[in-house]
Amino acid sequence: MSVLTVTGHGLYCPAGDFHIDPWAPVDRALITHGHADHARPGHRHYLATDIAAPVIRHRLGAIALDTIRYGETRRIGAATVSFHPAGHVPGSAQIRVEHKGEVWVVSGDYKPEPDGLSDPFEPVRCDTFISECTFGLPIFRWRPQAEVMAEIRDWWAENAALGRASLLGAYALGKAQRLLAGLGDGAEPGPGPILTHGAIEATCRVMRDQGLDLPDTVPVTPETDPRAHPGALVLAPPSALGSAWARRFGRASTGLASGWMALRGVRRRRAAERGFVLSDHADWDGLNTAIRETGAERVLVTHGYTGPFRRWLAEQGYDAGIVATAWEGETTEGGEE
Repeated sequence: MSVLTVTGHGLYCPAGDFHIDPWAPVDRALITHGHADHARPGHRHYLATDIAAPVIRHRLGAIALDTIRYGETRRIGAATVSFHPAGHVPGSAQIRVEHKGEVWVVSGDYKPEPDGLSDPFEPVRCDTFISECTFGLPIFRWRPQAEVMAEIRDWWAENAALGRASLLGAYALGKAQRLLAGLGDGAEPGPGPILTHGAIEATCRVMRDQGLDLPDTVPVTPETDPRAHPGALVLAPPSALGSAWARRFGRASTGLASGWMALRGVRRRRAAERGFVLSDHADWDGLNTAIRETGAERVLVTHGYTGPFRRWLAEQGYDAGIVATAWEGETTEGGEE
């Protein structure tokens, strides 16, 4: 019997009678993190890290949610599970499952580069590794975070000097807080205040309440007068760019922070003037390094460029396969990082 298999509800562990990030309601769900394609409503029981739990509750409401610390082991049925840092967003986890001496690890979404906010990614030794591959092509190679933050800061300063706001599209969970931590620190104050869309501010409030250190922001409300905040950087979900909400800022410059900005044409289709290549997922080199460090002989890929990446892994000598999923993960046209 395989340690993990795929059912109509998602990835399933027969020995423990639980699912991992299931897309349809189940009795017991182990959740890697709070993004909507991983943490779904309707499950009877949830298990997630203590760090991810506040945001998951914020998004899903009154659910039966138990928590676990990084590295803590727990027996569920005949299986032993533990959660380990994935570096994707605060509280995100890889989930290790062991049964009869065989170890499988489900990566969830992950990012090997430390971002200064999430617990850094930790390779977990295993026999079989189920890896996301959102950016599983060689064209996706990220520059260091510090360089991208400096580029965004320069754009922000240029706009402030011209008397216009900088509207930056960023996902409400993870990317927005990463930008805040990188751009709004006291060591290098920006040319103006940082304003936040309500969806982003609500998530920031949850994280601040649980003790995460985020710089102060100014929530945008119906009463907010943009003229009272010269030189502002305005963080908003990508879907808000080009909307009536965004037009209130008048002659503003728009940008997007996403790994998809590495592809020509995506910025234009998303109606942004500037694109900043910043992803909360592993790039090509990060995927290959992370997989190698697990020591796994079998690698199953999911969420992304599964066909090309599986073929690449097979050429490198891995027993490689694909785990089918009901979700595409982050796409060029939307989704969440």
